[in-house]
Amino acid sequence: MKNVAFYFFVAAVLSATAGMIWGVQMSISRDHSLSMAHAHLNLVGWTTLGLFGLYYTVTPTAEGTMLSKMHLAFALVGVLCLVPGIAIVLTGGAPILVAVGSILTVISMLIFLVTVARNGIGRKPV
Repeated sequence: MKNVAFYFFVAAVLSATAGMIWGVQMSISRDHSLSMAHAHLNLVGWTTLGLFGLYYTVTPTAEGTMLSKMHLAFALVGVLCLVPGIAIVLTGGAPILVAVGSILTVISMLIFLVTVARNGIGRKPV
């Protein structure tokens, strides 16, 4: 079943895979100048998105709501702006993309806070 949890997990695994490939590339080239962007890809992309997916898997009452879909959208766009934005800043570029990504990522976490407050954790007793 392809639900919000599924898409969070797919995004998390893609982030982890990209992070691993990027880490290998940095190691081989011995150029770690973008390691901060790499670290954020692993932390926000792999870990945070994976935890969101786990939450929606174990808390089905939160899954499939408009709020969960908004959460997914803000989280994904946040990562897609944040990580390249950090790389751009580290190479001397303007900080606008990292600022947008940071704001979207914080909004995503606030949506998650509301979701957890509304639904708790786990299945409701029958």
